[in-house]
Amino acid sequence: QLKKQCDQKLLIRMKTECVPCSLNLETRCPAGYTKITNGTGIPDCRYYLEIKTHTLSFPGCRHHCMKEFEQPECCQGHWGPDCMGK
Repeated sequence: QLKKQCDQKLLIRMKTECVPCSLNLETRCPAGYTKITNGTGIPDCRYYLEIKTHTLSFPGCRHHCMKEFEQPECCQGHWGPDCMGK
């Protein structure tokens, strides 16, 4: 019995919104994602505040999140919804 189903594991990464670092401790990843950064996250972004006619830019922090996803795939030589052979 040859294996017909060869699912591919995919890692999906995303970053949370940029906020002041002091507020980023509480930031959560979207449902299903795991936070892969700690504390206040990574200070690699800028957030913007609009004050009357000016927009000010400040250094901020964000978290990196990850989700493991299995993509169903047939093994070589199989195809279709049931991964039928030749």
